[in-house]
Amino acid sequence: QVQLVESGGGLVQAGDSLRLSCAVSGRFFSNYRMGWFRQAPGKEREFVVGMFWSGGSADSADSVKGRFTISRDNAKNTLALQMNSLKPEDTAVYYCAASSTVYITRRVRDYTYWGQGTPVTVSS
Repeated sequence: QVQLVESGGGLVQAGDSLRLSCAVSGRFFSNYRMGWFRQAPGKEREFVVGMFWSGGSADSADSVKGRFTISRDNAKNTLALQMNSLKPEDTAVYYCAASSTVYITRRVRDYTYWGQGTPVTVSS
């Protein structure tokens, strides 16, 4: 089992920055695929950005490309999402997720482990 716990959400204004963190613990392997997803009220959960825990380039949704950055800290076993130039349409609950797949994937169903989510609200 893998445990994921997000933190760092909150209320910000448009144009502000926010950094989310995901603490990773349990039976976890470095080749896992990690991802950040989000779900706005009344909408389906959608992919935001992902990477392999072992490293390599990130895969980002077009809506956040150039504004959001994913990173991981091996020493602290944490995954981070740096969000800059936030927009009201970024308002959602943000989830950290892990997948044992060995390929790049954006599909929600490919991710087995999920955190409880942290809410982000961006006011205009």
